Amino acid sequence: MKTIDVGIIGGGPAGYTAAIYSSRANLSTVQFLGVQPGGQITLTNDLENFPGFPDGIGGLELAENFEKQATKFGTVTVYDKIDAVDFSKRPFYLKTTGGEEYLADSVIISTGSSSRMLGVPGETESIGRGVSTCATCDAFFYRDKHVVVVGGGDSALDESLFLTRFVKKLTLVHRRDKFRGSPILQNRVLKNEKIEVVWNSVVEEVLHNETGVYAARLKNVETGKVDDLPVDGIFVFIGHLPNTSLFKGSIDLDEHDYILTDRNGHTNIPGVFAAGDVQDSIYRQAITAAGSGCMAALEAYKFLEHEKSNAEVSLTP
Repeated sequence: MKTIDVGIIGGGPAGYTAAIYSSRANLSTVQFLGVQPGGQITLTNDLENFPGFPDGIGGLELAENFEKQATKFGTVTVYDKIDAVDFSKRPFYLKTTGGEEYLADSVIISTGSSSRMLGVPGETESIGRGVSTCATCDAFFYRDKHVVVVGGGDSALDESLFLTRFVKKLTLVHRRDKFRGSPILQNRVLKNEKIEVVWNSVVEEVLHNETGVYAARLKNVETGKVDDLPVDGIFVFIGHLPNTSLFKGSIDLDEHDYILTDRNGHTNIPGVFAAGDVQDSIYRQAITAAGSGCMAALEAYKFLEHEKSNAEVSLTP
């Protein structure tokens, strides 16, 4: 069993930033990257609002840069997922799916969030066969084809714009009569000749056969009218769910299962911190996640220094 100062669970902007600050503080730091190293930003083709990149940067490239910087300062990265924790006593117990066990004097949780699915008939069976939540991953397969995008926030608008580089036509389905995304993205979408917006509508069923998706059954929420729209693929961007199932019963969560923290990233357990989308249900931006990762690492350092000082005092005759 390995003993470390800081165990970071998660590999997005929050986790990588925490790793950079933790390692630079000369703390032995192990970062468990899980099943999606880089987090949600790897699904974004062009980050135009991350400071320092006036021409934008690809999400995957940014994640790779994060990891290079973290390991440069001594972070040990583990390409495995933590599937068991024990926060009932310090040092905290962590176990990977591969069976490796660690004792960490402090833990930073940055497991992020996962894409929310529609939950309609035909969706689950069609994932990877016409249903996708990653335009960057799958756009190439829909070159010169017709796809549906579901959603109205920044992710749906941004991914729709990316998809238009490949597809012949894109139908954007939104359950309301106006988008929730940023004005600049709304303007780009509405001016794009390849994009047709279907307002006040939802996907009620994914129609598929042995070859994959062939249509989306759309329902107008105001009139109740149902139509089958022939398409080659459906991309779903309707929000995210915090990845906190591992921690239920171990730390306090809110009513939507986000980790409850104070303004500095402290959870209800001293020595356990949380950063990024796993505790942020409002902003969910790469830069705010990175900032909270920095805060969590600095707080972890202060916590460990305080514990060390108390231990030294208790040993003084």
